[in-house]
Amino acid sequence: MSTTLSLVRSVDSIRASDAATAGGKGANLGELVAAGFAVPDGFVLTTQAFALAVGTARIDPSEPEDAADRLRSHDVPRAIATAALEAYRALGGGAVAVRSSATAEDLPDASFAGQQDTYLGVTGDEALLDAIRRCWASLWSERAVAYRRDQHIDDAGLGLAVVVQRMVEARAAGVLFTADPITGRRGRAVIDAAPGLGNTVVAGSIDPDHYTADPKSGEILERRVRGDKAVLTDVQVRELAAAGTRIERQFGSPQDIEFAFDGDGRLWIVQSRPITTLFPLPERPAGDESAPRVYFCASVAQGYFEPITPMGQEPFRRIGEALAAAFARGRRGGGPIRSPVVEAGGRLFVDVTPALRDPLGREVMMRLTAVGEARSSVVLRRLALDPRFALRTGSRLGSVRRIVPLLARSRIPLYALRLLLSPDKVRVRYIREIERATRIDPPATATSSARLDAVEELMRSGPPFLFPRLLGLVVAGSLTYLVAGRLLRGRATEAELQTLTRGLPHNPTTEMDLALWALATDIRSDPASRSALLGRSAPELAAAYRGSTLPPRLQDGLAAFLTRYGFRSVGEIDLGVARWSEDPSHLLGAIANYLQLEEETHAPDQQFERGAREAEQMVATLLGRVRGPRRWMLRFLLGRVRALMGSRELPKYTLIRRLFTPIREILQPVGQELAASGRLASPDDIYFLTQAEARRAIDGADLRETVAMRRATHARELARRHLPRILLSDGTDAEIALIDVPKGALRGSPASPGSVTATARVILSPHDARLEPGEILVAPSTDPGWTPLFLTAGGLVMEMGGMMSHGAVVAREYGIPAVVGVAGATERIATGDKVTVDGSAGVVSGDRL
Repeated sequence: MSTTLSLVRSVDSIRASDAATAGGKGANLGELVAAGFAVPDGFVLTTQAFALAVGTARIDPSEPEDAADRLRSHDVPRAIATAALEAYRALGGGAVAVRSSATAEDLPDASFAGQQDTYLGVTGDEALLDAIRRCWASLWSERAVAYRRDQHIDDAGLGLAVVVQRMVEARAAGVLFTADPITGRRGRAVIDAAPGLGNTVVAGSIDPDHYTADPKSGEILERRVRGDKAVLTDVQVRELAAAGTRIERQFGSPQDIEFAFDGDGRLWIVQSRPITTLFPLPERPAGDESAPRVYFCASVAQGYFEPITPMGQEPFRRIGEALAAAFARGRRGGGPIRSPVVEAGGRLFVDVTPALRDPLGREVMMRLTAVGEARSSVVLRRLALDPRFALRTGSRLGSVRRIVPLLARSRIPLYALRLLLSPDKVRVRYIREIERATRIDPPATATSSARLDAVEELMRSGPPFLFPRLLGLVVAGSLTYLVAGRLLRGRATEAELQTLTRGLPHNPTTEMDLALWALATDIRSDPASRSALLGRSAPELAAAYRGSTLPPRLQDGLAAFLTRYGFRSVGEIDLGVARWSEDPSHLLGAIANYLQLEEETHAPDQQFERGAREAEQMVATLLGRVRGPRRWMLRFLLGRVRALMGSRELPKYTLIRRLFTPIREILQPVGQELAASGRLASPDDIYFLTQAEARRAIDGADLRETVAMRRATHARELARRHLPRILLSDGTDAEIALIDVPKGALRGSPASPGSVTATARVILSPHDARLEPGEILVAPSTDPGWTPLFLTAGGLVMEMGGMMSHGAVVAREYGIPAVVGVAGATERIATGDKVTVDGSAGVVSGDRL
């Protein structure tokens, strides 16, 4: 009897804590029964039964194909067969549903939906045992193994239970989502239903009826009926919506629910699992859960799609707190001061609701995103029509009266004015002042606590000093460009204006790229260096560099480059990302790429010089179209455009150089000490803690388990393919919900004039990426770590960005036709496709589009 009890359990005896025995599906069904939902009677053949079967069949999990074949062909062990058939007869025999229930499925972050097998309408002893064998074998099906690899789930310790339930004689069945799986909006019942069994809906073999309802009001928002008569009545749709809300409350997260209505109209719940594809929501302050909010993804705007480590989020939180405090000065009314910077899915978002609802704030935000993140600008304009985000009472003049004192106190206008009057002299002065103000270098003997104090001081004092001066640079350059464009309205095209920004001086990213090109040019003539670069992998070369065993010219040249630029990296806005000085693999791969660039016309230094000449010629051309005092003013403005616009890259460059990388360097010995004392597993784990947690670790707390959980979450978020650039507080991905995807040619924003037809190469990460000379780079976005690839690119297509985004600026520097803000570019375009990039019209075309 004890053996039988360990092999079989009734569904109504199982709870969430029994997932290791009953698998995810079995545990969820037990919870539904306990909560009072109508669930068909049944039993679970436990994971102990599976382990016994695996042992009897002598399964080797390292050989999945052999494991599946063995389980399908091997007899079910006698003890298991006896227990299963006894439980089957206790149900009354007849038709049953036999479902796989793995221990690694129906989890909050990995549903495994459809990865293991289900068999419906199974009747008789032999058919039941055969279905059980097939369910066991499905744990090692090709699709299940591939899914586990993709989700980074270890096969070790996996188990599989089998749920056997009485079949519901369904008149109608289907799937209910308690959140919209497409737009992400929570609080929506989305239902697909078909006559008879629901497996046709799940399998996608028929076109089901589709319903959307608001569970709170009971309103049916959408109804698409495929046949002559609706599968569900309005009453049943409302019943489902209400049941879904209760089930979601039971499990604490949005659910994917399979249901059936029997011939008497009774609702049965046959399965419930978490919807794992929804993007997480930012945490809302207590008491502020109901007010709708609009969040703008700052991570995506920075060209960084990967999750940011907890320590890497700290500087941004401090910056947000400082901005919130600045804007709160002199305000009317009380209430807590809240930072506009929030986190969701490891990405940083800014709450732009107040700006969207302010007359002046809305206009400024629209203008800024139009040039910096064009796709977001379109979404924001649509959101401005939503009554939930209507303008607050008040006028633009009132907003100006509130903002002007803040700007005056920030001194940004003063810093911008000084730059306009004397660009070169003032730029040098600001950089010198910033370096003096951010010079914090704890001695090697400093304690970990003292190092955290130094980080705290740098985060506290750095941003208030840096931002007014750096924003002054951006404001001065952007203002001259905009005013010059106004003076030339009707006299110059957008492409001609963009030509002014080619070959700009004082752009630190361009200077870095050209320095790397100069290094490649220098070592090209050295046979030993060339042979090493073309014959060894980038990681091997990086290891040789750290061991000082590269050919001398390459070793010395790379060391000189890293002395100047080693503080940078791909994904440099995250403190948790290694810098080039720590791991130069990416740079060595880029140099190897440059060595294949033989055509003189593609030489980046020559392209840059050509761009500068074309820009100066355009200045003369545009001046020739204006007469009188306007000509004098235009000459001044165009001169300042050339002198100041290159500094658009300086703010981020300076933040990384004077704030982010120094903080990382200060923290490294802290991580080493905590790892040596056993409170962290490795030194780099320090970046998976907050500052407060790091202090707790210094005081003796063991945070290895905390870090392990965060690293697992980080790894899952790395695999997330789509990020919302604008997220609403109800979970809606505003771009998906509001913007139609164009058919035919892909449209975006013109970013760098010219047209090119060439082979596309889709690159999702610049790490170990290879771009052949003249190929069109298709990327989700770029940051300065990507730009070495620009030197060999024939054109650029980006999913995000606007005319003044980083990728657009650098593309114009090198004269590469570019279109940015192209929705779905990395999905619609495949490597090897022949495409045409029209950087003047903002269109990408090709035979496959």
